[in-house]
Amino acid sequence: MRTSPQQRLREWIAAPAYPWITGGAVTAGAVVELIAIPGGVTTTVGVLVSAASLMWRRSFPPVAVLTVAAGLIGFAGDVNLYVSIMVSGLAGCYALGRNRVVHPALAVAGGALGALCVNLVHINTWSRMDLPVPALWEKGSLSLFAESFLLTVVVFGAVMMGDAVRSREETRTERSLAQDRLIAMERQQAAEAERAAIARELHDIVSHSVSMIAVQAESATYTTPGLTPEARDGFQQIAGTARSSMAELRRLLGVLRTPQGDTALTAPQPTLDHLAELLDQHRAVGGTAELRITGERVALPAAWELSAYRIAQEALTNARKHAPGARTVVEVDYGADRLLTLRVRDDGPGAGTASGSGSASRPGTGTGHGLTGMRERAALVGGRLTAGSGPDGGFLVEAELPWGSG
Repeated sequence: MRTSPQQRLREWIAAPAYPWITGGAVTAGAVVELIAIPGGVTTTVGVLVSAASLMWRRSFPPVAVLTVAAGLIGFAGDVNLYVSIMVSGLAGCYALGRNRVVHPALAVAGGALGALCVNLVHINTWSRMDLPVPALWEKGSLSLFAESFLLTVVVFGAVMMGDAVRSREETRTERSLAQDRLIAMERQQAAEAERAAIARELHDIVSHSVSMIAVQAESATYTTPGLTPEARDGFQQIAGTARSSMAELRRLLGVLRTPQGDTALTAPQPTLDHLAELLDQHRAVGGTAELRITGERVALPAAWELSAYRIAQEALTNARKHAPGARTVVEVDYGADRLLTLRVRDDGPGAGTASGSGSASRPGTGTGHGLTGMRERAALVGGRLTAGSGPDGGFLVEAELPWGSG
């Protein structure tokens, strides 16, 4: 894309070398002028200092005060007005307003006072040069101060121009920040809308099916003739599990539908104290499970409690899916070194083998969604998880979750 001349000019002005190049050019022009029209010591020093100080006007903005002061002193030392003094004086006044070195009113007042002093020096010089200079109280004496008035107007215009540019850039920056905030708000609203859409989809797709399972399982205990007590209990367990799943789904939907910053009305998340209930559910659907706890029970942070519970829940689900009827042992070790170790092992088929009952091949240490989810939960709290064939056969899931420094 081709850039316009105006854009290229802006880029050049914004370049770090710009003040050095322009300041050097004005200084070189001042030297040429002083050679062509020599001035006194005061004038020479004032002209050179005023021009050379422009090179630091961006890196050290207060130097603009020196630029303007030296220019006025150089002009006061000689009745001749050098072009370099005009350029450096205008640039210095612009820099005072552009960088807000002092308040613009104070800058203009200081410039007006300096212009008056220069004018008085020139009036004294004119009188010594035998020029017709009327006394201050005589008619027409106010015309003597036309020089100070003109200089004040020039100072006022340059300072106000610099201040206007600064104000415009500040307004542009504030507008850009406001646009960024607006975009962030729109993105947040879009994310909340997406979360609400996901919640609706989950409700439409999942909740209806799960509720139907609960209703049909519960009604089967009354509509199916000849059920044994064990079968009746089995149907009740299915209905209870479905209702529990519906309750957890409702909590998830509440989280998805709750805007950030609001508090969702959700039930407490499960902890390691609920492992016994989890194993009861596993046994109720035909599995065999045993819970072993070693070490002293420690109240862990909520994230560690929830991660350990979900890992155990997913491991038991995998055991039921890939090794139905296998004996499962859940071991929880509260280590003295502030390390929680969770092991879930079964005596079913190991990794990469079939279960023998028509189930799918048992996943190993690959990238199955269940294993990936467990690894992510372990990594979330700074731990690690391994899964694969156990040392004595079967399948072993082992998670180490450090919950504090030793």
